[in-house]
Formats: sequence, C-alpha cells, structure tokens
Amino acid sequence: MTPTATYRLQLQPDFPFSAAESAVPYLAALGVSHLHLSPVLEAVPGSAHGYDVVDHSAVRAELGGEEGLRRLAATAGEHGLGLVLDIVPNHMAAAPVHNRALWEVLREGRDSPYARWFDIDWDAGGGKLLLPVLPAPVGDELGALRVEGGVLGHGDARYPLAPGTEHLPLPELLDAQHYRLAWWRLARTELNYRRFFSISELIGLRVEDPVVFAATHTKILELVRDGVVKGLRIDHPDGLADPEEYLRRLNEATAATGRSCWTVVEKILADDERLPAGWPVAGTTGYDALRHVDGVFTDPAGAAALERHYRQVAGPIGDRGGYWEGTVRRAAYKVVLHELAAEVSHLLRTARRICAADPALRDHAPWALRTAIQELLVRVPVYRPYTTAGGPCPEAAEAALPAEAVRQAKAAFAVEREAAAVDTVRELALGRLGGGPDHAAFCARFAQTASALRAKSVEDTAFYRYVPLISANEVGGDPGRPAVSPERFHTYCERLARDWPATGTVLTTHDTKRSADVRAGIAVLSQCPRRWAALLERVAGATGAAAPDPQLAWQAWQTAVGFTPPEDGGLPEGSRMVPALLKSVREAGLHTSWTDPDPLYEQAVAAFTEAGPAGPARKAVAEFRGALDPYVRAGALGAALVHLTMPGVPDLYQGTERSYFALVDPDNRRPFSAGPPDEKTAVTVAALRLRRERPEVFGESGTYTPLHATGPAAAHCLAFCRSGEVVTAVTRLPLRLTESGGWAGTELTLPEGHWTDLLASPTREFEGGTPVALTALFTNHPVALLSRRT
Repeated sequence: MTPTATYRLQLQPDFPFSAAESAVPYLAALGVSHLHLSPVLEAVPGSAHGYDVVDHSAVRAELGGEEGLRRLAATAGEHGLGLVLDIVPNHMAAAPVHNRALWEVLREGRDSPYARWFDIDWDAGGGKLLLPVLPAPVGDELGALRVEGGVLGHGDARYPLAPGTEHLPLPELLDAQHYRLAWWRLARTELNYRRFFSISELIGLRVEDPVVFAATHTKILELVRDGVVKGLRIDHPDGLADPEEYLRRLNEATAATGRSCWTVVEKILADDERLPAGWPVAGTTGYDALRHVDGVFTDPAGAAALERHYRQVAGPIGDRGGYWEGTVRRAAYKVVLHELAAEVSHLLRTARRICAADPALRDHAPWALRTAIQELLVRVPVYRPYTTAGGPCPEAAEAALPAEAVRQAKAAFAVEREAAAVDTVRELALGRLGGGPDHAAFCARFAQTASALRAKSVEDTAFYRYVPLISANEVGGDPGRPAVSPERFHTYCERLARDWPATGTVLTTHDTKRSADVRAGIAVLSQCPRRWAALLERVAGATGAAAPDPQLAWQAWQTAVGFTPPEDGGLPEGSRMVPALLKSVREAGLHTSWTDPDPLYEQAVAAFTEAGPAGPARKAVAEFRGALDPYVRAGALGAALVHLTMPGVPDLYQGTERSYFALVDPDNRRPFSAGPPDEKTAVTVAALRLRRERPEVFGESGTYTPLHATGPAAAHCLAFCRSGEVVTAVTRLPLRLTESGGWAGTELTLPEGHWTDLLASPTREFEGGTPVALTALFTNHPVALLSRRT
C-alpha cells in the first residue's frame, strides 16, 4: 500500500524501539500512515545513526533486537500504521572486530569467501588490504602493537592474524598478514578499497554480486514477507555499480515475498535532471521537492541584492565563495586531487590496462589518462551517468559528460593529440569501448567516483564556501539560483502528478543542514536585504571577540536569524550554534579542515560565536527577528502546507509537525520527544487527516491543477487544486506584499462547488465559480486549506 504520509524517527540507543512504540498513539493521532525508521540492522555499538552496518542478518540489539522491532510493528499496526525501513546497500562499517565478514577477509585474504563482498583492489596493495587506522606512521606505533590470544591489538582495536603467524616476530608478523596497518593519512592516496564518499571507516559493498545481495538482504526480505515492513528507503543508490540492476533485483525479491512494498531512493537530482524512467521505484526521497518548495518562497530580486552585498561585505575570493560556478569548480578540483586521489589512481590503473591491451589506445601516456580522468570528473554536471559497459548508452548518460565538458577538459592539454585521451576516457566512462571485465569496472567506478565527488565538492564544500543566502544551501539545492517562480513550481508539480505520483517529498531530514523553520527565518532576508544590511552594521561592534574572517561572520549572523525564534529572547539555544559553525568552517576547508585543523582559527570561531551570534548580541538578533516574525510565520506555514498537499508522499521529520529549530547533525538527530502543539501543528494535523480520509484525492490517480489569482498582488498567492476536491492557497513573499499595499483588489476564483476552510475556527465557507477576495480568504491565517463539501 502506498503511504498517505510518513513520519521519520531517528532510532538510537537513547531512542530504541520501545520508545518509538510509546510514541505510536501520538503519531497515529497526527494522521500519518507509516513510521519511517532509520536503519535497524546491527551497527557499530553506540552508533547514533545506524548507517555503519556490521551485520545484515540481525536487527540491532541496542535498539531492542528483532523482538522489539516486531513488537513495534504490531503496536503500529493496531493503530493503523505501517513501517518503512531505511536500508543501506552501498557500504558497511570498516570495523573488523564488529564486522564478521571483514574480519574473515583480513584473516584469510583474497581467498576468503567473503572477499567478494567488498570492492578491494588487491593488486594495488601488493595482495594486502590497506587499513589506514593508526594515529601516526607505523614506525612510531610499533611499540603500541601487541599480540594476545592470536589477535593483533592496538589500543582498543583488534585485528585477526593469518593462521600460523601468531608466533612470528613482530616485523615478520606484520608482513605475513593479508592487510597492512598504516597511518590514517595514507588513505587519501594509497587506499585500495572503495569507500563511502571519502569516509575510510565505511567500506563499499558489491551488492551487484548475487551472493552478496542475497546475504545482505535476507533479513530485510524476511521482514517484508512477514508484513513487519511495508516500505523501503534506499540509501545512496548512486554508490552502487549498477543502481538500476540493483533496484530491479530488489523489486523482484520483494515481489517474491507476496507483499507490496513502496520503495523510494535517496537520489539527488540536479536541476532539470530526471529520475531514470526504468527504475522500478515509486520515486525519490524528496530533495527535489525541497528545492522547489524552498525556492518558491525565496525572492529572486532580493536574493540577487544579498549576493551583491555579500561580495562587498564578506569580500570572498571569486572561486572560494565569491561566485557559485567558480566555487563549485575549485571545490571539485580540491576533492578530486586530494580526498579522492586514491579513487582516481584506481581508475587510472584500470584505464592503463585497457589501453595496453588495445594497439589503437596504447600510446596514451599515464599522465594524460590521469589528467583526462580528473578533468572530466570535475565537469560531470549531475551525480553520475547511468550506463553499463557494452550496453546501450542512454541520452541522459551522454548528457552527464556533455561535449562542452570534453572541450574544456581538452584545454588542459598543450598538445592536441595528447588531448585525445579525453575522448578515450569519455568513451570508457559511457561504456562504449567494449564490455570486458576492465571496461565494466572502469565504467562503474567512474560513475561511483563521480557521485562521491559531486557530494563532497558541492554539498560538503561549496555549500559552506558560497554563503550569500544560506537557506538555499541545502541538499539538492542550487545556491546559484535560489529562487523558483510559481510557474516553474507548478510545472514541476504537474510532472510529479503525471510521472511519479507516489514519490517521496521532504522539507527536513536527518541530513538537512538547517531545518525548514530555520531556513524560513533566513529566506525572509531575500525580501529585506536592506534591513539585513542594517542589522550587520548594528551588531558589527557589539561582540567582545572579532570574527576570524568576514565570510564566517556573514553566515554566523544569518544562522542566528534563522535559529532565534522571537520567543527565545536570547541565550538558551545559542550554545548549539558553536558546533554547527565549527563543522561549517571545517567542511569549507578554507582556513581549517577535518584532516588539517587549525586550533587557533577554530578557537577564534568559537570565541566569536559565543560572544556574538550565540551570546549577548543575540538579543539584538531576536529583536530583528521579532519584527520579521509575521513574514517568517507565513513562509513556514506556507511551505508546510504546500509540502503536505502537493503531489507525492510527504515525509515529516521527527518534531516538525510543530515549529522545529535544528542545525546540522548531530544537532538534528537528538532523540524524539513530542512537544506542545502550535499553529503549525494545527495546519499539519488538518492536512494529514485530510490525506488519510481522502487518499484518492492525493494518491496515484489524483490530479494537480494550478490556480491563478488576479489583481495587483497576484504573484504573492500560490494556489492549486488537487483532483477537483481540495484547494491549497498560501501567501508567498509576504513582506514584499505588505510593502506593496497588501491584498487589496486581488482575488482567487475557486473551482465550482461549495468550499470549507479546514483551518478556520469558526468554520468559514466559500462559493466556487466566483472570485474570492484574498483579504477574505486569508483573514485569520496566511494559508488556506479548502475542501469541497459533498
């Protein structure tokens, strides 16, 4: 059964299955149809997220084990709710003491039956798996290594020994293993296993192997077969060798259980990119919807003014935060040359073998192939191409490596004939030079590396460098074009209703850098860039510590505006800003980073934040925010109602049925607790209950029709009708609306019929077919939810 709405709960040892079970009555009363659970399989002990799976055959004991999960499912079922599980097919934790499969590989080497589980380039490591786990070079750590009970130990870590080697002297013992313990810094260039992005603690899985697929999905399929699980969220399918083949195999396996299973994929779509039509899924997890909803509540003219002011005040270097495209490109070079250097080296080794075996390609120099690989990777405009070696090359795959990218990549070569290496690499990446094992490996790994590069360079680097309007810097977003016109929004929704009516939609997730309510408070700055400029002048001398750099100051004050609800009055939540801003500057990598931290700079960041945006000066921010609150309220309520009634299946993140202020993880992954209801809760409950009571209106056969207001303020009303039975109308850019004179003379004609406003108290009625003054429609709220009376 397709959900009418899902509710995401972040499970962790502090919020296990029993806690989720206790929340079931409350969540059922909200009106959702399914609980959406973070990963439930056995993970690294203490994990707060569960994406570091260590055993696919068991439900996590720290959460209550399989008994606890089944009890939760039964309680949920008694209240009319199903369960949707988040599953992780791409990777496992590289924690040998907990990961039995990896332990066996380390003990037995490439001959282990588990060796097929992981993407390991044994030849690149001289037959050994590199484990970059030591805090210093191995020569400095020899004294800390010890052999006890047939196991090699270092600190709290344990590693297996190859049979018969436990009595060897330490130097010989190390040489006799199937792995090489190494300094953690070697991961960047020497790593010989595929990982999740650049996280060496997560090792890539080869689920394209039928044996590995079966071993890692048996428990999940059992839970589907038994009716415990009704739906699946697929984490990061772009990391897989062949996402479409994996999804087809998963679809066949779930169908074989005799149960229907709603499935969505965490696929980040670039602007105007389409989800591959052949994927047997209901759609995405909804980051594309997030971008469109946020964008329609962002003022394009004001966003441009903010950008100009940002360049004047923050003074960023052009490709280090000054201009979006340049910032993305520089970040991509940084990642491909440093964090993903080992992945590029793997591609180079594969390309060299292919070229050496073909006389027509033999004279491509290794440096030329490496340059071609790097120059093409940084120019892939989407997450990855979808094609397989020797198979057909879809038009969308070619678009992932466009002719302009080839032209630009060739500009890196001084000699035209040497630039032909770019053509060779492109053809290999698109699978058009044959279907042999190396060709297939190159084609798959290029795509996998492209997705890792896109994520690390855009989401995790450029988003923290280019900061004119940080509400736009969200997963799936386009900070270079933060605004979306109503016409474009309607076109997007019409396409969803036609092509992907059961896709997921979101506004806040466990991965969003700022919750929807924080973003709404920041997005309103696009309507008042002059007020923002005045605030910066006011607080410039109000701190006891100077900002270490003006880009950090700009985003810190914007964070404070979004993170300071007017009722806050000052300080209670301010301390949560410090870790979020420290994470921001480390991800940006301009002055400090995770791998090369600058303690003095980071101390300055913390001191400035505590003395300014998170300290006494926050009261000035609260006053500023208080004056804007009516407009923030309209944006937050409007985004919530649009999300809940647009095409697709809305996913509510825990706590977001009310005003919810959270920053980047781990701040947004704190254990769930139900808070007091507010105005947003009333809007959420009304929409969810309507979806539950009238699923045909919003379901796969439902329609979407834009409605257009008329009059001087028509552009400030976003309205649409679902299946002729429900009308959503919201206020957009309300501050601009107030400044231009309000709704006077602006009307909206409702479809024929008698309409009841479900948000009004007492009940209000409207007649369709004739214009309704928006001053009347929005008397009590900046949003309206109308249902046709039967």
